[in-house]
Amino acid sequence: MPLPWLTVLQSVPWTDVIRNAPKVAEGAKKLWSAVGKKPQPAADEGAVTVGAPADAPSVAALQLRLTTMEASVADLHGQMVASSELIKALADQNALLIQRIEVNRVRWLWLAGVVGVAGAVAVAALMLAWR
Repeated sequence: MPLPWLTVLQSVPWTDVIRNAPKVAEGAKKLWSAVGKKPQPAADEGAVTVGAPADAPSVAALQLRLTTMEASVADLHGQMVASSELIKALADQNALLIQRIEVNRVRWLWLAGVVGVAGAVAVAALMLAWR
C-alpha cells in the first residue's frame, strides 16, 4: 500500500515550483515593502463632528460608532502588517528550501551516475573473472 503523502509529493510539479520560487519570494518582498511602509491609521484621524443640535443623541451614537470603526481599522491594519511579515518570512524560507532541494537533486544525479559507472565496472570485472 503506497503512502498517501508519497503520492502527493510525486504529483507536485517540482520544476514549476523551482522555477516560480524566486517570483514568490519577490512578490512577498513587494507586499511587505508596500504594507510595511504604510503608517498605521490613528484612531483620532479623520474624526468628523456633525453640528446638528436636534440630533445630539444620534450624533453621539454616530461618533461612538466612528471611533469604534477607527479602532477596528487600526487593529486590522496591524494584523495585515503582521500577516504580510509572516508571508515574507515564509516566502524567504520557501526560496531557501527550493535552493536546497535543487542542490540535493543535483547531488543525487551525480551519485546515481557514480553508482552506475561503479556498477558497470563491477559487472565488467565479474565478466572478466568468469572467463
